[in-house]
Amino acid sequence: MTRFQWYGEGIPGVDLSALCGKLVVIEGADSVGRSTQICMLRDWLESRGHAVFDTGLTRSELTQEGLDQAKSGHTLGRKTMSLFYATDFADRLENQIIPALRAGYYVLSDRYFYSVCARDTVRGADPKWLEGVYGFALKPDLVLYLKADVEALIPRTLYGKGFSYWESGMDLALGVDLLDGFKIYQSRVIKELNGMSERFDWVTVDATRDPDAIFRDLQRAIDPILVPTPVGTP
Repeated sequence: MTRFQWYGEGIPGVDLSALCGKLVVIEGADSVGRSTQICMLRDWLESRGHAVFDTGLTRSELTQEGLDQAKSGHTLGRKTMSLFYATDFADRLENQIIPALRAGYYVLSDRYFYSVCARDTVRGADPKWLEGVYGFALKPDLVLYLKADVEALIPRTLYGKGFSYWESGMDLALGVDLLDGFKIYQSRVIKELNGMSERFDWVTVDATRDPDAIFRDLQRAIDPILVPTPVGTP
């Protein structure tokens, strides 16, 4: 029985019945704590004997350097940038995620194409067009949405990596400075993610709490899809 499905036409030549791993996506706005939870989940899964592979946006060897240059130069149009991110996702899906699933790995994805669609929609892209672009995507086994409002994200960003041009939506001229832009842009992205959470039936987790409390909720959500490890596995 084929467990995995595509959102649209999919990638030609891929035998979905051969994919025996699990695909778990951690979604959420910037600075919500996704990376921390990915690390904790990886350690937990590996301690239970599961092979784990993690990936995230702009980690494609094909596009990473070019995307970094494009973001630093601010020279590409919005549709071109959108397609650049779609290329990054397609390459990682075909050459990282699908091979790992075929080998039986638990794939932890730090965001998926959803975040890109949320950002692009805020920048004026047609959601129907985006739906067609990402028709090659696999439907995950589970999407865990770390939900927090923008007021909770501001101190984390301020005392973390700081506000950035893109995460503050400065290309949209939404605010007078990075902080103002961050509030407006991230609020709009969160609104899009909230809508996707309802549409795609994500598991929503309150991300305003202590990381350990968040982690326990994620464990409980993932536990039902875990495959028992062989007898004798630590």
